[in-house]
Parts: sequence; structure tokens; C-alpha cells
Amino acid sequence: MISFSHVSKTFGTPEHPVYAVQDVSLEIREGEIFGIIGFSGAGKSTLVRCINLLERPTQGSVVVDGKEMTSLTPAQLRQARKKIGMIFQHFNLMPSRTVFGNVAYPLRGSGLSKQQVAEKVRRLLALVDIADKENAYPSQLSGGQKQRVAIARALANDPKVLLCDEATSALDPQTTNSILRLLKQLNQQLGLTVVVITHEMAVVKEICNRVAVMEHGKVAEEGEVFSIFAAPKQPITQSFIKTTSNLQKIEELIVADSPVTRLNPGELIVRLSYVQRNVSEPLISSITERFHVSVNIIFADIEIVQDAPIGGTVAIMGGKREQITQAIEYLIEKNVGVEVIRDARAAE
Repeated sequence: MISFSHVSKTFGTPEHPVYAVQDVSLEIREGEIFGIIGFSGAGKSTLVRCINLLERPTQGSVVVDGKEMTSLTPAQLRQARKKIGMIFQHFNLMPSRTVFGNVAYPLRGSGLSKQQVAEKVRRLLALVDIADKENAYPSQLSGGQKQRVAIARALANDPKVLLCDEATSALDPQTTNSILRLLKQLNQQLGLTVVVITHEMAVVKEICNRVAVMEHGKVAEEGEVFSIFAAPKQPITQSFIKTTSNLQKIEELIVADSPVTRLNPGELIVRLSYVQRNVSEPLISSITERFHVSVNIIFADIEIVQDAPIGGTVAIMGGKREQITQAIEYLIEKNVGVEVIRDARAAE
């Protein structure tokens, strides 16, 4: 559906170039929700704006639905852009127009009659669950309502692709979740290919099928969301994962010498993490019964991502050295990642 091939975008002058995007190659499949994540300045927004040529690549090619975007004439590009909707962090609604007027605006020159435009606008407003606000002005709406209007407007020309540039960054958590649910619903209901640009890993975890992590204008890592969360390879990805998990808090507790991290001789603190989809057995009870070790859970953080459990547990494990070793080997065989955080067995 969308293909980037060796795409670069440079700003500035030949003497003082600024490399916003550097040699990026990516494939985004039809009908998926694809996330592009990175800190500010990573190049993610610039890359996505190359899809509809709001930014023209300095090098490389961008193919959308079989069309090489950089080779289109101005008239062809205008037509191609109609099939690529876009929503923004600050909504970009026209304050002097009502909700109805904002959604109807892209339909100017569409050839539809006034009645057909009205029917389509009301159908779109109903689709995004804001039909009762058609006569309101943007100033009378909440942030979430404004974004719903922006989504309806982006859908006016029946696009195949929806680009979401930090679309939930200005919203509170509850409203963010409602907008993400709406995007997921539209993806399933309309078959939209959705590209989500964000700096929040929680957004990626909530709705994306696959994700690319960007740093310094390059793609540092990409893959299925579950795989990226379960086993991040690059430091930048690991940094993002830490923002969504409480499992990293154990290091802070150890540094603070929290009572919950103090060990008796023969004990150790382990961080257990799911690294494959097929982890489903009650493993804690299994190892306590099978190997006669004690497991005292300090805290756990387990969620469902792409219909599979992900996250893990931080626990104090105690018992005989040989039994603990066997229990750890058993967990590894069962596709559980095991990291020893603190070890008091040397004090036995």
C-alpha cells in the first residue's frame, strides 16, 4: 500500500544541510495500523508528510496505492491527495465554520449536489459519534470532539489512507483512549490503512499492528508490536518500552534501599518477562510445586497486546541453590525471559 524506498529529506543549504530523514525504506501494508514512533526531532512527522508530498523527498521514492508520488503532475497529485486523509495534534479546524461546514469543506468541487453533500456530512458525523454537534462551532467543543470532527473531515473524500500526526498528544488519557478506539473501529469498518505518528509507546501498544522506531532521521528498529515490546533490540526502543512498564521500577527501589528489595541469604530478585506469544501456563505455581522454591512477587505488570500477554513479574525467589537454578532453566525453556537483578546466594 505504502512503500518508502531509500527516502531522504534534507533542509537548509548545501553548505549547512539538516538531515531530517536519512535513507529510510519501509513497507506499510494495506489495511494495517502502522505506528511510527520517536522523540521530538527524530524525523517521524517529516517522513509521514512525504507520503502525501506535503514534504517532497530530497532523494528516494514514495509509492502509495501503486502510484509513485514524486512523479505525479500537479493535477494528478491533487487527485491522489484526496485519497490520503490527515489529522493533526491541534485539529486545524476553521473557527468561523460550524462542525457541518468544516466537514463539508473538502467536498467543494466534488460534483455532489447540496443534498448529497448534506447526507454525506451527516453520515460521517454519525460515524464518528458527533451528529448532535453539527451546528456548533469549534470554540464550543472539547478537545476530543474537535478531533472527531477532524477525523470526519479527513474521511470526506473516502480516503484509502489516514495519516495521524500526534493526533492524541493534546488530549487527556480518557479522551485519548476514546479516539484510539474510534481509529481502530474505522480501520476495521472501512478497511483504512492508518499511519500513526506518536512519541507515546502506549498509543502504539493500544492500536498498532506493526511499528517503526525512528532516531536521528533513521529507522532504528521495526517489527510487530508484540515482538518489539517483548524483545526490543535497540537502546532507543528499550527507552520507549520503559515508559510503559512498571517493571523497571525495581532498579529505583534497589538504589533507594527499599525494604521490599532487602534479601535474606540464599535469595535473589528476578525480573520475569514474556518474550513469546505462547506463554500461557501458570508458571509461578508450577515452579513452586515442581522445584520447591519460594516466589514472593514484589509487583507485576501484564497486559494483552495483539491478543497475547506481555509484561512480566518482579519477584524474590528463595530456596536451595540447585533448585533455584533448575527453576530458572525451566522458565527459560517455557519462553520466559529471566533477568537476575540482585543476588544474595553468595552469602549462603
